[in-house]
Amino acid sequence: MGIALTWQHITTYLLLYLLSNLPAVIVAVHVHIHDESFTPDIVLRITAENYTQACHDRYSVLINGSSPGPELRLQEGRTTWIRVHNDMEVENVTMHWHGLSMVVAPFSDGTPLASQWPIPPGYFFDYEVRPDVGYAGTYFYHSRVGFQAVSAAGALIVDEAAPSSPAPYSYDEERIIALGDFFHRTDRDIEEGLTGKNFTWSGEPDALLVNGQGLPISSSSSNRGGGSSCSMAAIDVEPGKTYRLRFIGSTALSFLRLEIEGHEMEIIEADGQYTQPVPTSYIQIGSGQRFSALLRTKTESELAQSKGQGKGYFYIQLVTLDRPAVRTAYAVLRYPGADVDLMTAPSTPPLPVASTTNGWLDDQLRPLCPAPDFPSLSEITRRIVINVHQTVSEGIVWVENGYPWTENVPKSPYLIDIYSGRYDLDAAYERALANGGFDAVTRTFPAKMGEVLEIVWQNQGSTTSGNVETHPIHAHGRHFFDLGGGEGTYDPVANEARLNGSSPMQRDTTMLYRYREKTTPGGNASWRAWRLRVDDAGVWMMHCHILQHMIMGMQTVFVFGDREQIVRQTGTASYGYLTFGGPAYGNSSHWPEVMHFFD
Repeated sequence: MGIALTWQHITTYLLLYLLSNLPAVIVAVHVHIHDESFTPDIVLRITAENYTQACHDRYSVLINGSSPGPELRLQEGRTTWIRVHNDMEVENVTMHWHGLSMVVAPFSDGTPLASQWPIPPGYFFDYEVRPDVGYAGTYFYHSRVGFQAVSAAGALIVDEAAPSSPAPYSYDEERIIALGDFFHRTDRDIEEGLTGKNFTWSGEPDALLVNGQGLPISSSSSNRGGGSSCSMAAIDVEPGKTYRLRFIGSTALSFLRLEIEGHEMEIIEADGQYTQPVPTSYIQIGSGQRFSALLRTKTESELAQSKGQGKGYFYIQLVTLDRPAVRTAYAVLRYPGADVDLMTAPSTPPLPVASTTNGWLDDQLRPLCPAPDFPSLSEITRRIVINVHQTVSEGIVWVENGYPWTENVPKSPYLIDIYSGRYDLDAAYERALANGGFDAVTRTFPAKMGEVLEIVWQNQGSTTSGNVETHPIHAHGRHFFDLGGGEGTYDPVANEARLNGSSPMQRDTTMLYRYREKTTPGGNASWRAWRLRVDDAGVWMMHCHILQHMIMGMQTVFVFGDREQIVRQTGTASYGYLTFGGPAYGNSSHWPEVMHFFD
């Protein structure tokens, strides 16, 4: 359905893949003054103010006055300058371009205290964003500070480099379906509850949002008004067409099952990588994940039959998975002329309220054009096992190999320390080799260029209760090869036999399923495995993408390469990036001094 694949497409995509994975060598990087003669391509202004969603007023962080923020469209291989103003009075901010590698522009990854200093109130920062060729697909951008991304996020679409390299699937139009959570409690209240000695959980979402719209889970908790701030979202379509639905998992907490009443779909993309077509009746999507699916709408005659039964619209049903309380919410797929009340949810679910499918599509999703450099088992130089579980230590925290990580751990960003000569890779590497790959002094996982790593996320029961949770695990930098997951303890020999010579997908966010609600305290419940080649020097976060878990410490920092290798790849850093609020950050009295990594 909708596929227009030829050998020309295959050859083109293989060439684009090879080009996108060539080592990037920058001979010289120049500092430019971004004064009034410089015009950024996109301007994003970050504010904190009262905003109404799901029939409730909340003090939220907004992008250009709204949530979600504006849709951004970039192009492969083209540099886009995005100026981010922090117009908030108190809070810092950064912006992360979720799923884009940011290999050559290291200060633009948007990870506070890992790759950059955050943007102080009253300042702005110019991000240099250039998607790699071969990375056309569905992404999103979001704040990377605290709980801000619950509202400060927006769709980011990367288009093919040129008309000469069109998308391999044909469709008439596309629609974005960005999924979100809504909490009545403010960001600060949630953050303080999660990090305080008297731990207070955020609670489950008070509403589930589609493109920023939704109805409250409990009607008694709303201050109902009208308009789009108190209604279900409508996805408008026309009969007899093929639509590319771009699903974006921009939830804070929720792992969702999404199903469209009376319609089937066909997966064609996952995390910015085209897949072989996979028919499906539903989508399972965690925070940070993205999928594209082709949907063929009903014909006029099929729709006439539906309308004869009073149906010119069909519900899009959302169900939360692997949480203590099941939340169900809705949007509407709406055909022309349909009469639907968007302010009233159905009294009973139109579709079965299903539970989690463990390993959903792990063995079915395959790349449209397999990467030629997937590392074999014999090429692996090190296997790093990251044990994750919840424990109690002056509150409740999530730890990886015994340690939590938050942006409050380092005194200065790791990338800044590397440029300044304060991070000794050799010393950190030796300590890590003696400790399962983790250096407890710097709280990093260091690796040397040229290594081939197998990274295993081992999901363990809470040390106090034995409870197990499901986690969407996200990696910054170049996409990894996903080896799938399973129950219990990882067995590399058995998993290699399961792969059986297949070509895994390259992803940036995959699910670490729990498989069971409880196990023995500290016992192994499940695993997820990745492989990657250490080709891109830099500082790359790998973490659970649930905002609450990140705030509670479920984050890691990988450092690839040493100062010489990073400088060889990106050039010498300007002093303006090395201090908080330094000359690389502009304000009302100072134009920023900015490095141009690509020109």
